[in-house]
Amino acid sequence: MTDTEQAASGPAEEFEREPVPKRSLLGFRSFIGMYAGEHTAGTELMIGPLFVARGASAADLIFGLLLGNLLAVLSWTFLTAPIATRARLTLYYQLERICGRKLVTLYNLANGVMFCFLAGAMVTVSATAVGVWFDIDMPGLNDLYPRGLGWVVAVLVVGSLISIVAAYGYQSVARFANVAAPWMVLVFLGFGFVAARELGVTSLGNFWSVAKETIWTGGDPLPGQTKFTFWHVTFFAWFCNMAMHIGMSDLSIFRFARKSWYGIATGAGMYVGHFMAWISAALLYSLQLHRNPANTDVLPGPLAQSALGLTGVLCVIIAGWTTANPTIYRAGLAFQAIVPKVSRFKVTLVTGGMATLAGLFPAIAMKLLDFVALYGLILMPMGAVVFVDFWLMDRLGLRSGYAAHRGIGFNWAAGAAWLVTLAACAGLMLYGGIEIFFVSLPGWFIAAVIYIVGSRLLQRPGDTAPATS
Repeated sequence: MTDTEQAASGPAEEFEREPVPKRSLLGFRSFIGMYAGEHTAGTELMIGPLFVARGASAADLIFGLLLGNLLAVLSWTFLTAPIATRARLTLYYQLERICGRKLVTLYNLANGVMFCFLAGAMVTVSATAVGVWFDIDMPGLNDLYPRGLGWVVAVLVVGSLISIVAAYGYQSVARFANVAAPWMVLVFLGFGFVAARELGVTSLGNFWSVAKETIWTGGDPLPGQTKFTFWHVTFFAWFCNMAMHIGMSDLSIFRFARKSWYGIATGAGMYVGHFMAWISAALLYSLQLHRNPANTDVLPGPLAQSALGLTGVLCVIIAGWTTANPTIYRAGLAFQAIVPKVSRFKVTLVTGGMATLAGLFPAIAMKLLDFVALYGLILMPMGAVVFVDFWLMDRLGLRSGYAAHRGIGFNWAAGAAWLVTLAACAGLMLYGGIEIFFVSLPGWFIAAVIYIVGSRLLQRPGDTAPATS
């Protein structure tokens, strides 16, 4: 059976508590489409303007994005995919074996809730496009609650469609993304070309001078925004998907990959979405400021309409779907691990409903950048635990999968790695003056060390796995 035939065959078996069998593995193209679709998204029209608003220079932006996105691809390829293709387990079941049922239930709850809020922001983004189409009263930058019945209906319709696709499983998500991704890429390119032309770019030769003088000037940030340097851009690009690669959430995705090198498929998302699409979005926002310097609102629907009319609006709607679909799928797996006797299909539908309710409140999307950094930080320590447990425990004479070995519900070494690391990172931000973009890198090493030391103290001599010839 081909990948396409598998994807078209209805609700798929997802192997939530067992390794994915060989017959269900997917080819490279499935991951290209999924990552290109997920990361060429409506939210890029919210993230791209950040670099303009925060006063990044053209050189800082271009070279920072090149390096940061490369580090993200390498993180997926060398940290996440090798474990995924060897164990072929969801993150949640793998953590259950390491951490114990009680601890992983707390983690899965935090994970699922975070992903629900993130997916809710994607629903909000798509709804801003529907709002343009039907002339719905749109939320403002500082709005917390929904504006009127029209906004509520738009969010409910978009959220319901996204939830149904996600409930049919990863193969359905990949198929949807494969169909939508090529068209969306062309539309995002169109956004960039239209905006660049009106901003004065007439050829590749004068792009750099216009970029430095008009778009990313390196001047003062807008009021209320912090200044972005090369390192801000680099670490933001690297860690905006920290939960997926360093945090290991995409073990659940790459367990379907035939080869670990399929991790390079994430480059389709990083360099099409997080490079080209962010630049195109920044160009659109610069154009909006060029037309009306007082209009600093960031609404993906109106931004897209200003460049490509109805085509742009449709792109934002579909781009929001292709991002929210795998996000709801991941959240559904997290919640299904808490209630394994309930089918993943039903759990994902309920999860989609939660995400849709979150999408009604525009404040989540308007604070998306802060939320992305926060949820990645919260999930990062458990990624370090998985990495150490899979690669280092046997080499250190310690037992991997300790909770499953001992039949315990709470592995205190893993719990300490998670909670103490979060406390340490909070201390670095509150008392060390380190911005949230930079604390996760030292935090990963803190978590790894705490887990090793804690395991050394917790485990008994008889816990070591017997040597094999």
